[in-house]
Amino acid sequence: MVSTLREAVRRRAPSPVVADAGLGTGVAVGLLAAAVAGVGPLSVANPRPLDAGALALAVALAASIAVRRRHPVSALVVLNAVPVVWFLGAYPGRLVTLAPLIGCYTLAARRGWRWGLAGVVLTSAGGIVAIRVVLADTEAVGVVPIAVLLAATAGSSGAAVGYYRAVLTATRAQLARETQTREERARRLAVEERLRIARELHDVLGHTMATISVQAGVGLHVIDRRPGQAREALAAIKTICDEGLTDVRSILGILRADAPAEQPRAPRGGLDRLAELLDTAEAAGLRVQRRVEGQPRPLPAPVDLAAYRIIQEALTNALRHAEARTVRLTLTHEPSRLLINVRDDGATADSTDTAAEPCGHGIDGMRERAHALSGRLTAAPHPDGGFEVRAELPLPNPQ
Repeated sequence: MVSTLREAVRRRAPSPVVADAGLGTGVAVGLLAAAVAGVGPLSVANPRPLDAGALALAVALAASIAVRRRHPVSALVVLNAVPVVWFLGAYPGRLVTLAPLIGCYTLAARRGWRWGLAGVVLTSAGGIVAIRVVLADTEAVGVVPIAVLLAATAGSSGAAVGYYRAVLTATRAQLARETQTREERARRLAVEERLRIARELHDVLGHTMATISVQAGVGLHVIDRRPGQAREALAAIKTICDEGLTDVRSILGILRADAPAEQPRAPRGGLDRLAELLDTAEAAGLRVQRRVEGQPRPLPAPVDLAAYRIIQEALTNALRHAEARTVRLTLTHEPSRLLINVRDDGATADSTDTAAEPCGHGIDGMRERAHALSGRLTAAPHPDGGFEVRAELPLPNPQ
């Protein structure tokens, strides 16, 4: 609302050129009217009536005020010359001596206090010349300090206004930069959040679909000869689907601002669910040998989730691409880092093509998780056969 009002006022306000032209015209008309009406102190004892010369001086004064913003120095010189010529012409009235104050103010406001000081000196000198030399008024000694004080006041006011405008401009520029920085940061955070959600969905759906595919294959293979085992495969598929749907709801729930408070606001996952993950992999026909070294301790949530997803993706790759039968999982807890080693006995040729699969980027996703925590991850065929994933996740120093 406030910005709308400001924009409306800005559109209705006249341009600086029009405003200055109006000001100059008003000052010139006021000067001539005051001279005709005899308003203000007289410049000479027997003034002559206004003629074309006075009109020309008024026009010059109006033109100087009209261009004072674009040419402040030239305008100040002309505005100081007009009173001297006015008095030399013996025209009535001394109000013309106030016109240079406009130029003095403008110069200080547009060019700064140094130029303003020079304008004060020029305006004061012009006033002294007009009062003492041209008029030869020996009784006007008290007028000279007033003229100097008026010039100093005009210059000081202009310098203050110029400083305020400079501060205002700098503040607006700073606010614009800060606003742009906040917008860029918000866009970057949004992109990072979308990538994180996409990575979570990839891991959850990839693991779920791979396990379902294996279980469905087992069920189709034994459905005629061993119906009981087929039922177990179908039950495993249902359990895997339920868990996968829960994870997907948790991930997508982050995108909903009106999600219930009791709904999980972060993806489920962590080494506390590792046993369930290994049971699912073993139910799909993968034998997992797990070994834990070091003293386990509670992990920060980002590290805990990343470790779980890396293991999950490694097992998924072993099932889908390597057609492995055995996987050796080693977790090494050190004071400053968590080491993860997942090695399978599958075919290395298919495993190395994992990142090139058109439907997934599993190894890239694992590597991005590790890099996001300032860690490292390598995935490559093992010299003794199979495929190996090694991850190093830094841990904060214990307090």
